[in-house]
Amino acid sequence: MKLGIMQPYFFPYLGYFSLIKHTDRFILFDPVQFIRHGWIERNRTLKPGEGWQYIQVPLVKFARETNIADVRINNAENWKNKIVAQLQHYKKLAPYYRNVMELLNNVFSDNYDDIVSFDKKSLEAVCEFLGFERNMEVYSKMDLEIEPVYAPDEWALNICKAIPGADEYINPPGGQSFFDKSKYDKNNIKLEFLEINLHEYSQKRPVFESGLSVIDVMMFNSPEEISTMLDDYKIL
Repeated sequence: MKLGIMQPYFFPYLGYFSLIKHTDRFILFDPVQFIRHGWIERNRTLKPGEGWQYIQVPLVKFARETNIADVRINNAENWKNKIVAQLQHYKKLAPYYRNVMELLNNVFSDNYDDIVSFDKKSLEAVCEFLGFERNMEVYSKMDLEIEPVYAPDEWALNICKAIPGADEYINPPGGQSFFDKSKYDKNNIKLEFLEINLHEYSQKRPVFESGLSVIDVMMFNSPEEISTMLDDYKIL
């Protein structure tokens, strides 16, 4: 069984979804410190005119050492309507604007207290939209007992060891620098890295903005076209 483990991200880029699609089981990893200015509560979309902008979920102030699982959403702010307003300019350009806004409005119709719950719901909604349903598991709610972790690369290793049938772990390519493959080989767990081949698509602008949120990709490409993009990857 191929296992994927990632921190919960907010409408991430295509590589994240390629990893989800090509694993058998996917776990949202939330028992570690929340790192500010990352991708858990924000991502990038096109800005009106030119360039890109951040769309994000506002968070309640928290201590630096707070774990991802304990980060709360600041629902005193009207953040859902703000995000919708920030995406209005796509209406003039994007052929799939209405489809994407329907997806977003369905996600926004529920109430969320914490960022992990929101990211889980939105990730599942995008997967369904793209034609491969996934039920994400949240590590802090799995009641999984694992061996002690002494190095960053042992979280995934020990999770795999604790899940029956998990004999392969796939990670994004950025993790190659700190994973010790010999640890995985010793435990008969195949360690691989999935790197998606990102291609330009028409954003109806002179300059292409690469690596944006999946929201941008869905605005300009059909689910079938995106599925083809997700399948264009290499294993390192």
